[in-house]
Amino acid sequence: MQLYICWKLAVPALTHHLSLLERYPPNPQDDLQAWDSADEYLLQSLVASQLDPQRPILVLGDQFGALSCALAGSHVSVVNDSYVSHKAIEHNLNRQGLAQVQLLSPLDDWPQQPQLVLGRLPKQLSMLEFYLAKLKPLLAPDSLVFFAGRDRDIPERAEALLSRYLGPTDRLLGWKKARAFVSRSDGKAPLPQPAPLSWPLEGTDYQLVNHANVFSRQSLDIGARLLLANLPQGRFDRVIDLGCGNGVLALMMASQYPEARYQLVDESYLAVASAKANMAGNLPTVAADFIANNCLDGFERASADLVLCNPPFHQQQVVTDHIAWQMFKDAFKVLRQGGQLWIVGNRHLGYQIKLSKLFGGCQVVATDRKFIVLKAIKRRTS
Repeated sequence: MQLYICWKLAVPALTHHLSLLERYPPNPQDDLQAWDSADEYLLQSLVASQLDPQRPILVLGDQFGALSCALAGSHVSVVNDSYVSHKAIEHNLNRQGLAQVQLLSPLDDWPQQPQLVLGRLPKQLSMLEFYLAKLKPLLAPDSLVFFAGRDRDIPERAEALLSRYLGPTDRLLGWKKARAFVSRSDGKAPLPQPAPLSWPLEGTDYQLVNHANVFSRQSLDIGARLLLANLPQGRFDRVIDLGCGNGVLALMMASQYPEARYQLVDESYLAVASAKANMAGNLPTVAADFIANNCLDGFERASADLVLCNPPFHQQQVVTDHIAWQMFKDAFKVLRQGGQLWIVGNRHLGYQIKLSKLFGGCQVVATDRKFIVLKAIKRRTS
Protein backbone atom coordinates (compact mmCIF):
# COMPACT_ATOMS: atom_id res chain seq x y z
CA MET A 1 0.00 0.00 0.00
CA GLN A 2 1.32 3.40 -0.94
CA LEU A 3 -0.03 6.87 -0.27
CA TYR A 4 0.97 9.85 -2.35
CA ILE A 5 1.24 13.49 -1.34
CA CYS A 6 0.41 15.63 -4.36
CA TRP A 7 -0.50 19.02 -2.98
CA LYS A 8 -0.95 20.64 -6.38
CA LEU A 9 -3.47 18.03 -7.53
CA ALA A 10 -7.13 18.81 -6.88
CA VAL A 11 -9.20 15.73 -6.20
CA PRO A 12 -12.86 16.57 -6.92
CA ALA A 13 -14.09 13.25 -5.50
CA LEU A 14 -12.81 14.28 -2.06
CA THR A 15 -13.68 17.99 -2.11
CA HIS A 16 -17.02 18.25 -3.94
CA HIS A 17 -18.99 18.02 -0.67
CA LEU A 18 -17.40 21.09 0.91
CA SER A 19 -19.94 23.57 -0.46
CA LEU A 20 -22.74 21.48 1.11
CA LEU A 21 -21.36 21.68 4.64
CA GLU A 22 -23.16 23.71 7.31
CA ARG A 23 -21.79 25.15 10.51
CA TYR A 24 -23.31 23.90 13.75
CA PRO A 25 -25.26 24.91 15.75
CA PRO A 26 -27.20 26.68 12.96
CA ASN A 27 -27.06 30.46 13.11
CA PRO A 28 -29.24 32.30 10.56
CA GLN A 29 -27.12 35.45 10.93
CA ASP A 30 -23.92 33.54 10.18
CA ASP A 31 -22.76 33.35 6.57
CA LEU A 32 -19.38 31.80 7.41
CA GLN A 33 -18.39 28.63 5.57
CA ALA A 34 -17.88 25.38 7.45
CA TRP A 35 -14.42 24.58 6.10
CA ASP A 36 -11.21 26.41 5.31
CA SER A 37 -8.09 26.06 3.19
CA ALA A 38 -6.45 23.71 5.70
CA ASP A 39 -9.29 21.22 5.14
CA GLU A 40 -8.90 21.62 1.38
CA TYR A 41 -5.14 21.14 1.64
CA LEU A 42 -5.55 17.86 3.51
CA LEU A 43 -8.11 16.51 1.03
CA GLN A 44 -6.39 17.71 -2.13
CA SER A 45 -3.18 16.04 -1.00
CA LEU A 46 -4.49 12.49 -1.17
CA VAL A 47 -5.00 10.08 -4.00
CA ALA A 48 -8.06 8.25 -2.71
CA SER A 49 -7.58 5.20 -4.92
CA GLN A 50 -4.44 4.30 -2.97
CA LEU A 51 -6.31 3.87 0.35
CA ASP A 52 -6.78 0.35 1.71
CA PRO A 53 -10.50 -0.05 2.60
CA GLN A 54 -9.64 -2.66 5.26
CA ARG A 55 -7.29 -0.49 7.33
CA PRO A 56 -8.44 2.30 9.65
CA ILE A 57 -8.14 6.00 8.94
CA LEU A 58 -7.88 8.29 11.94
CA VAL A 59 -9.06 11.92 11.75
CA LEU A 60 -8.11 14.37 14.51
CA GLY A 61 -9.85 17.67 15.14
CA ASP A 62 -12.37 17.77 12.28
CA GLN A 63 -14.50 20.80 13.13
CA PHE A 64 -17.70 20.55 11.05
CA GLY A 65 -17.20 17.40 8.97
CA ALA A 66 -15.06 18.50 6.03
CA LEU A 67 -12.72 15.53 6.49
CA SER A 68 -15.31 13.08 7.83
CA CYS A 69 -17.72 13.60 4.91
CA ALA A 70 -14.94 13.18 2.35
CA LEU A 71 -13.85 9.86 3.81
CA ALA A 72 -17.27 8.50 4.84
CA GLY A 73 -17.68 4.90 3.75
CA SER A 74 -14.08 4.10 4.64
CA HIS A 75 -12.97 2.66 7.98
CA VAL A 76 -12.88 6.10 9.63
CA SER A 77 -12.61 7.12 13.29
CA VAL A 78 -12.84 10.81 14.19
CA VAL A 79 -11.40 12.19 17.42
CA ASN A 80 -12.44 15.59 18.68
CA ASP A 81 -12.55 17.25 22.09
CA SER A 82 -15.74 19.07 21.08
CA TYR A 83 -19.19 17.53 21.56
CA VAL A 84 -20.53 20.27 19.27
CA SER A 85 -18.10 19.23 16.52
CA HIS A 86 -19.34 15.66 16.87
CA LYS A 87 -22.92 16.89 16.44
CA ALA A 88 -21.82 18.97 13.43
CA ILE A 89 -20.24 15.92 11.82
CA GLU A 90 -23.37 13.82 12.40
CA HIS A 91 -25.52 16.65 11.01
CA ASN A 92 -23.50 17.03 7.82
CA LEU A 93 -23.19 13.29 7.22
CA ASN A 94 -26.96 12.91 7.56
CA ARG A 95 -27.64 15.96 5.41
CA GLN A 96 -25.57 14.51 2.56
CA GLY A 97 -26.86 10.95 3.00
CA LEU A 98 -23.43 9.60 3.91
CA ALA A 99 -22.45 6.70 6.13
CA GLN A 100 -21.74 7.53 9.75
CA VAL A 101 -18.19 7.43 11.10
CA GLN A 102 -16.96 6.39 14.53
CA LEU A 103 -16.87 9.47 16.79
CA LEU A 104 -14.40 9.39 19.69
CA SER A 105 -13.29 11.71 22.46
CA PRO A 106 -9.60 12.24 23.22
CA LEU A 107 -9.97 9.94 26.25
CA ASP A 108 -11.50 7.01 24.31
CA ASP A 109 -9.45 4.16 22.83
CA TRP A 110 -8.23 4.99 19.32
CA PRO A 111 -7.79 2.45 16.49
CA GLN A 112 -4.47 0.62 16.20
CA GLN A 113 -2.14 0.86 13.20
CA PRO A 114 -4.01 3.41 11.10
CA GLN A 115 -2.90 3.57 7.50
CA LEU A 116 -3.49 7.31 7.50
CA VAL A 117 -3.88 10.05 10.10
CA LEU A 118 -5.37 13.37 9.01
CA GLY A 119 -5.22 16.05 11.65
CA ARG A 120 -6.11 19.69 12.10
CA LEU A 121 -3.36 21.41 14.08
CA PRO A 122 -4.92 22.71 17.29
CA LYS A 123 -3.99 26.21 18.44
CA GLN A 124 -3.25 24.91 21.95
CA LEU A 125 0.12 23.20 22.24
CA SER A 126 -1.20 21.13 25.13
CA MET A 127 -3.83 19.60 22.84
CA LEU A 128 -1.27 18.87 20.14
CA GLU A 129 1.04 17.19 22.67
CA PHE A 130 -1.89 15.11 23.93
CA TYR A 131 -2.71 14.00 20.39
CA LEU A 132 0.87 13.12 19.50
CA ALA A 133 1.71 11.28 22.72
CA LYS A 134 -1.43 9.13 22.40
CA LEU A 135 -0.90 8.60 18.66
CA LYS A 136 2.72 7.40 18.62
CA PRO A 137 2.18 3.93 20.18
CA LEU A 138 -0.63 3.24 17.70
CA LEU A 139 1.34 3.85 14.52
CA ALA A 140 2.48 1.13 12.14
CA PRO A 141 5.83 1.49 10.34
CA ASP A 142 3.99 2.57 7.18
CA SER A 143 1.43 4.86 8.84
CA LEU A 144 1.37 8.32 7.30
CA VAL A 145 0.55 11.26 9.57
CA PHE A 146 -0.59 14.45 7.92
CA PHE A 147 -1.37 17.63 9.92
CA ALA A 148 -2.46 20.97 8.49
CA GLY A 149 -3.63 24.34 9.73
CA ARG A 150 -4.13 27.94 8.77
CA ASP A 151 -0.87 29.87 9.00
CA ARG A 152 -2.29 32.26 11.61
CA ASP A 153 -3.43 29.37 13.85
CA ILE A 154 -0.39 27.06 13.75
CA PRO A 155 1.51 26.99 17.06
CA GLU A 156 5.10 28.13 16.72
CA ARG A 157 6.49 24.83 18.04
CA ALA A 158 4.20 22.56 16.03
CA GLU A 159 6.86 21.21 13.67
CA ALA A 160 9.30 20.59 16.53
CA LEU A 161 6.64 18.70 18.49
CA LEU A 162 5.75 16.54 15.49
CA SER A 163 9.40 15.57 15.08
CA ARG A 164 9.93 15.02 18.81
CA TYR A 165 6.88 12.87 19.45
CA LEU A 166 6.53 11.01 16.12
CA GLY A 167 9.66 11.06 14.00
CA PRO A 168 10.85 12.45 10.64
CA THR A 169 8.64 15.37 9.63
CA ASP A 170 8.53 17.31 6.36
CA ARG A 171 7.08 20.80 6.03
CA LEU A 172 5.11 21.09 2.79
CA LEU A 173 4.70 24.20 0.68
CA GLY A 174 2.23 26.81 1.82
CA TRP A 175 -1.09 27.00 -0.04
CA LYS A 176 -3.94 29.50 0.38
CA LYS A 177 -2.45 30.68 3.70
CA ALA A 178 -2.41 27.10 4.99
CA ARG A 179 0.51 24.85 5.85
CA ALA A 180 0.88 21.09 6.16
CA PHE A 181 3.37 18.67 7.75
CA VAL A 182 3.91 14.99 6.96
CA SER A 183 5.35 12.65 9.58
CA ARG A 184 6.20 8.99 9.97
CA SER A 185 7.06 7.02 13.07
CA ASP A 186 10.75 6.76 13.88
CA GLY A 187 10.18 3.39 15.55
CA LYS A 188 11.52 4.60 18.89
CA ALA A 189 9.77 4.14 22.22
CA PRO A 190 6.96 6.70 22.62
CA LEU A 191 7.33 9.65 24.95
CA PRO A 192 5.03 9.60 27.98
CA GLN A 193 1.72 11.44 27.89
CA PRO A 194 2.13 14.84 29.62
CA ALA A 195 0.28 14.82 32.92
CA PRO A 196 -2.65 17.21 33.46
CA LEU A 197 -1.67 20.46 35.12
CA SER A 198 -2.52 20.69 38.80
CA TRP A 199 -2.38 23.75 41.03
CA PRO A 200 -3.82 24.92 44.37
CA LEU A 201 -6.90 27.12 44.32
CA GLU A 202 -5.98 30.23 46.24
CA GLY A 203 -7.71 30.76 49.55
CA THR A 204 -8.74 27.09 49.81
CA ASP A 205 -7.28 23.66 50.46
CA TYR A 206 -8.47 22.53 47.02
CA GLN A 207 -6.25 21.28 44.22
CA LEU A 208 -7.46 21.80 40.64
CA VAL A 209 -6.68 19.34 37.84
CA ASN A 210 -6.67 20.68 34.28
CA HIS A 211 -6.46 18.41 31.25
CA ALA A 212 -5.12 19.58 27.90
CA ASN A 213 -7.27 22.09 26.01
CA VAL A 214 -9.15 23.30 29.11
CA PHE A 215 -9.77 27.06 29.17
CA SER A 216 -7.28 28.90 31.42
CA ARG A 217 -5.68 25.60 32.43
CA GLN A 218 -2.56 27.23 33.88
CA SER A 219 -4.24 29.57 36.36
CA LEU A 220 -7.60 30.88 37.53
CA ASP A 221 -8.96 33.23 34.85
CA ILE A 222 -9.75 36.75 36.01
CA GLY A 223 -13.40 36.58 34.97
CA ALA A 224 -14.01 33.50 37.11
CA ARG A 225 -12.09 35.20 39.92
CA LEU A 226 -14.57 38.10 39.93
CA LEU A 227 -17.59 35.76 39.98
CA LEU A 228 -16.06 33.65 42.75
CA ALA A 229 -15.74 36.78 44.86
CA ASN A 230 -19.47 37.45 44.38
CA LEU A 231 -21.15 34.04 44.43
CA PRO A 232 -24.95 33.85 44.86
CA GLN A 233 -26.46 33.48 48.32
CA GLY A 234 -29.82 31.79 48.97
CA ARG A 235 -31.53 28.43 48.84
CA PHE A 236 -30.55 26.27 45.85
CA ASP A 237 -31.58 22.65 45.34
CA ARG A 238 -30.35 22.23 41.77
CA VAL A 239 -27.41 24.19 40.35
CA ILE A 240 -26.03 24.10 36.79
CA ASP A 241 -22.51 25.22 35.89
CA LEU A 242 -22.92 25.91 32.17
CA GLY A 243 -19.64 26.01 30.25
CA CYS A 244 -18.01 24.64 33.38
CA GLY A 245 -14.40 24.34 32.23
CA ASN A 246 -12.50 22.81 35.14
CA GLY A 247 -15.60 23.14 37.34
CA VAL A 248 -14.27 25.77 39.73
CA LEU A 249 -17.57 27.71 39.94
CA ALA A 250 -19.60 24.63 40.87
CA LEU A 251 -16.88 23.49 43.24
CA MET A 252 -16.97 26.72 45.22
CA MET A 253 -20.78 26.80 45.23
CA ALA A 254 -20.76 23.22 46.51
CA SER A 255 -18.40 24.21 49.30
CA GLN A 256 -21.17 26.55 50.55
CA TYR A 257 -24.21 24.49 49.54
CA PRO A 258 -23.11 20.85 49.74
CA GLU A 259 -26.70 19.53 49.91
CA ALA A 260 -27.63 20.83 46.45
CA ARG A 261 -27.35 18.70 43.30
CA TYR A 262 -24.94 20.00 40.67
CA GLN A 263 -24.79 19.52 36.92
CA LEU A 264 -21.51 20.56 35.28
CA VAL A 265 -21.89 21.00 31.52
CA ASP A 266 -19.33 21.77 28.82
CA GLU A 267 -18.88 20.98 25.15
CA SER A 268 -15.25 19.90 25.83
CA TYR A 269 -14.82 16.29 26.88
CA LEU A 270 -11.51 17.16 28.54
CA ALA A 271 -13.13 20.02 30.45
CA VAL A 272 -15.85 17.68 31.71
CA ALA A 273 -13.18 15.15 32.75
CA SER A 274 -11.31 17.91 34.60
CA ALA A 275 -14.47 19.07 36.38
CA LYS A 276 -15.27 15.49 37.42
CA ALA A 277 -11.74 14.98 38.79
CA ASN A 278 -11.91 18.25 40.71
CA MET A 279 -15.24 17.56 42.36
CA ALA A 280 -14.27 13.98 43.19
CA GLY A 281 -10.87 15.03 44.52
CA ASN A 282 -12.07 17.92 46.67
CA LEU A 283 -15.74 17.37 47.58
CA PRO A 284 -16.37 13.67 46.89
CA THR A 285 -19.68 13.47 48.77
CA VAL A 286 -21.42 16.18 46.74
CA ALA A 287 -24.08 14.90 44.31
CA ALA A 288 -22.97 15.94 40.82
CA ASP A 289 -23.42 14.99 37.17
CA PHE A 290 -20.85 15.75 34.48
CA ILE A 291 -22.21 16.20 30.98
CA ALA A 292 -20.68 16.91 27.57
CA ASN A 293 -23.40 18.72 25.65
CA ASN A 294 -24.39 21.55 23.33
CA CYS A 295 -25.43 24.11 25.96
CA LEU A 296 -28.50 22.65 27.73
CA ASP A 297 -29.93 20.53 24.91
CA GLY A 298 -32.33 17.95 26.32
CA PHE A 299 -32.50 19.40 29.85
CA GLU A 300 -35.85 19.43 31.60
CA ARG A 301 -37.67 22.76 31.51
CA ALA A 302 -38.24 24.68 34.74
CA SER A 303 -36.07 22.32 36.75
CA ALA A 304 -33.11 24.39 38.06
CA ASP A 305 -32.79 27.05 40.75
CA LEU A 306 -29.49 28.55 39.62
CA VAL A 307 -27.36 28.62 36.47
CA LEU A 308 -23.78 29.87 36.65
CA CYS A 309 -22.15 30.75 33.34
CA ASN A 310 -18.81 32.07 32.11
CA PRO A 311 -19.71 32.03 28.40
CA PRO A 312 -17.23 31.82 25.52
CA PHE A 313 -17.21 34.58 22.92
CA HIS A 314 -15.78 32.49 20.08
CA GLN A 315 -16.41 29.21 18.25
CA GLN A 316 -13.23 27.57 17.01
CA GLN A 317 -11.31 30.60 15.68
CA VAL A 318 -14.38 32.79 14.96
CA VAL A 319 -15.39 35.52 17.41
CA THR A 320 -19.16 35.34 17.96
CA ASP A 321 -21.79 35.90 20.64
CA HIS A 322 -24.35 33.42 19.34
CA ILE A 323 -23.12 30.67 21.68
CA ALA A 324 -23.54 32.97 24.69
CA TRP A 325 -27.03 33.89 23.44
CA GLN A 326 -27.93 30.20 23.10
CA MET A 327 -26.66 29.62 26.65
CA PHE A 328 -28.84 32.45 27.98
CA LYS A 329 -31.94 31.18 26.16
CA ASP A 330 -31.36 27.62 27.32
CA ALA A 331 -30.87 28.82 30.90
CA PHE A 332 -34.17 30.71 30.74
CA LYS A 333 -35.97 27.54 29.66
CA VAL A 334 -34.38 25.35 32.31
CA LEU A 335 -34.77 27.74 35.25
CA ARG A 336 -37.81 27.53 37.50
CA GLN A 337 -39.85 30.69 37.98
CA GLY A 338 -37.80 32.77 40.40
CA GLY A 339 -34.62 30.95 39.35
CA GLN A 340 -31.46 32.92 38.72
CA LEU A 341 -28.85 33.13 35.97
CA TRP A 342 -25.50 34.56 37.05
CA ILE A 343 -22.91 35.26 34.37
CA VAL A 344 -19.50 36.87 34.09
CA GLY A 345 -18.25 38.35 30.84
CA ASN A 346 -16.16 41.07 29.27
CA ARG A 347 -17.79 44.43 29.87
CA HIS A 348 -17.59 45.47 26.21
CA LEU A 349 -19.75 42.51 25.07
CA GLY A 350 -22.91 44.16 26.42
CA TYR A 351 -24.50 41.01 27.79
CA GLN A 352 -26.84 43.09 29.96
CA ILE A 353 -28.74 44.11 26.82
CA LYS A 354 -29.39 40.49 25.84
CA LEU A 355 -30.29 39.46 29.37
CA SER A 356 -32.69 42.37 29.78
CA LYS A 357 -34.39 41.46 26.51
CA LEU A 358 -34.74 37.82 27.53
CA PHE A 359 -35.49 38.09 31.26
CA GLY A 360 -37.10 41.53 31.34
CA GLY A 361 -34.20 43.02 33.28
CA CYS A 362 -30.89 42.23 34.94
CA GLN A 363 -28.78 43.49 37.80
CA VAL A 364 -25.10 44.42 37.88
CA VAL A 365 -23.62 42.51 40.81
CA ALA A 366 -19.94 43.46 40.44
CA THR A 367 -17.58 44.99 37.94
CA ASP A 368 -13.93 45.76 37.43
CA ARG A 369 -11.96 47.35 34.62
CA LYS A 370 -12.52 44.43 32.25
CA PHE A 371 -15.31 42.14 33.53
CA ILE A 372 -18.85 42.38 34.79
CA VAL A 373 -21.00 40.00 36.85
CA LEU A 374 -24.71 40.06 36.00
CA LYS A 375 -27.74 38.49 37.66
CA ALA A 376 -31.06 37.84 35.91
CA ILE A 377 -34.17 36.39 37.57
CA LYS A 378 -36.80 34.42 35.69
CA ARG A 379 -40.07 36.16 36.57
CA ARG A 380 -42.20 34.82 33.72
CA THR A 381 -42.70 31.35 32.28
CA SER A 382 -42.28 32.14 28.58
